[in-house]
Amino acid sequence: MSTIAGNILKMKSHYQDAHTPVSYSLPIGKEEVKLNDYLGKTIRLNFSGQINCIASGEEIKKSYNQGYSYKSFISLARCDMCIVRPELCHFDKGTCREPEWGEKNCMIPHYIYLSISSNLKVGITRHTQIPTRWIDQGAVAGLPILKVGDRKTSGLIESELSKDFSDRTNWRKMLKGEHEEVDLMSVRDQLFEDYADLIDSYGAEDIDEGPTFIEYPSILSKGEVPPSLKSLSFDKTAQVEGTLLGIKGQYLIFDVGVLNLRKHQGYFLQLS
Repeated sequence: MSTIAGNILKMKSHYQDAHTPVSYSLPIGKEEVKLNDYLGKTIRLNFSGQINCIASGEEIKKSYNQGYSYKSFISLARCDMCIVRPELCHFDKGTCREPEWGEKNCMIPHYIYLSISSNLKVGITRHTQIPTRWIDQGAVAGLPILKVGDRKTSGLIESELSKDFSDRTNWRKMLKGEHEEVDLMSVRDQLFEDYADLIDSYGAEDIDEGPTFIEYPSILSKGEVPPSLKSLSFDKTAQVEGTLLGIKGQYLIFDVGVLNLRKHQGYFLQLS
């Protein structure tokens, strides 16, 4: 494989069906590397020391919020606290950092969903991000359960449902393949019964769909745990080299450890 260099973004994924592993590609510079082709092969990634903001392109010394300069971090709507806690959305108060961005990304239909990564969790996403959202989390199954007209409403419902279920993923268990065995349809039906008044009060639409099941690319045998879950980071070392054993979520799983590529968006890497 020839050497490719450039700033990276989070991996892109393509879902075909429940029986076909997700296809991953890594945007690096002007190229997109199809990573599934390199399972079982040795990959070397070298960090040049250069980081560029993924919004402005300016060179920065430190990355905030997975790829942004501090200036972008405090000025862009996509970096505001309401992205992490959508129930705090302040668009209706006229104080959104980027009203046009908010119109296109927040004031559009959102789904409340259930998923299984390391555990059963509840989450929200734009209707256009299914199943990408689940894949980015390393979920093995996902089920949309409710549809609402905007991000804030989905966040208000999620904040209530998450009192019973987590909204976080244990990344180590996720990469080990350790997860709860849960019947998502049964959980959905129970939530509809337990939270009927809440759902009706927000005018949420029930979604009558089956779950999506997700397989990830790996050369490990079913049930086999990666030999190392050491967290690799270009903030600690300029080079990561190892045999690519698998890909899950936004992680490359090597024989020497695991690398979260989304955390390193904007880093200028050389891949060979």
